[in-house]
Amino acid sequence: MIHVKYVYEFGLVYSFKEVKEMASTSSDQNIIAQKTWEMSNNIETISTVDEIYRYDRKEQQDILAAKPWEKDPHFFKDIKISALALLKMVMHARSGGTLEVMGLLLGKVTANTMIVMDSFALPVEGTETRVNAQAQAYEYMTAYIEAAKQVGRQENAIGWYHSHPGYGCWLSGIDVSTQMLNQNFQEPFVAIVIDPVRTISAGKVCLGAFRTYPKGYKPANEEPSEYQTIPLNKIEDFEVSYFKSSLDRRLLDSLWNKYWVNTLSSSSLLTNADYTTGQIFDLSDKLEQSEVALGRGFVLGGTDPHDRSTVEKLIKATRDSSKTTIEVIHGLMAQVIKDKLFNQVGTNMTDSC
Repeated sequence: MIHVKYVYEFGLVYSFKEVKEMASTSSDQNIIAQKTWEMSNNIETISTVDEIYRYDRKEQQDILAAKPWEKDPHFFKDIKISALALLKMVMHARSGGTLEVMGLLLGKVTANTMIVMDSFALPVEGTETRVNAQAQAYEYMTAYIEAAKQVGRQENAIGWYHSHPGYGCWLSGIDVSTQMLNQNFQEPFVAIVIDPVRTISAGKVCLGAFRTYPKGYKPANEEPSEYQTIPLNKIEDFEVSYFKSSLDRRLLDSLWNKYWVNTLSSSSLLTNADYTTGQIFDLSDKLEQSEVALGRGFVLGGTDPHDRSTVEKLIKATRDSSKTTIEVIHGLMAQVIKDKLFNQVGTNMTDSC
């Protein structure tokens, strides 16, 4: 999916002694929690504060008139998302629980990079597997964009986002059709998928950004997919990065001050207990199917135990096992660190005396 290196929830940048000293007050604890979130998601601070927020109407009109993405399906290389838009999307996705939610992205295009400046939720009907936008959502979308322009936010709709609670960041067949329709009639447009459940388990935002290939286009040097056909169901993901500036700081701090205590006091192991259990059961079923396939090949001789599809399923099951194990270990590490910081400070001081 997105090529971002994983960072442990508590980056262990400081020694335990330094962290204890910094956590002596609630203000310091707030700062530590926020810095941890920023480091885990590799959020960059923009040095030229006003440059990325300056909206050049003529530049945007020239890009829309040239339509370079029609000549090169790989024209867009990167997606930059502001920290504020990222936090709003994650909070919205998390509020939906096990139901999918949907929202719109506002931003602009610079060179071959799509920049997401803001996001807002849409009033849509969600189920556990899809979101259905009705007339009310489209009316709300139009009214919101017009109101934003009245207060000086000139960015246009540049994409949409929705959540996949617990089952990863990818586009389903319906999502691909929706994205193709958007790209045909309101380019440039990007689709972002967020998994709020895996975000809690992994300790960092689980997010993917996608665009569909145009009809009739076949990527060079790419093998056919086992589960999806090329080109209609083929999706392209992007390098995703996040940024913030001093202009975001007050809004970001305001949101963080409201929720940081809940973040610090929560446990991913308890919050996502049902998700972890489901992952283990799913892994058990996959391993059982692989074992049956391998056993049938040896006993009946009709199936090659080294058949590519069988081996690939076993490899995927192994990767799923590693991912689930790492997420559980991260949760345990977080609990141990919290215990060291907040439950054993007085005990250690008493022992030293």
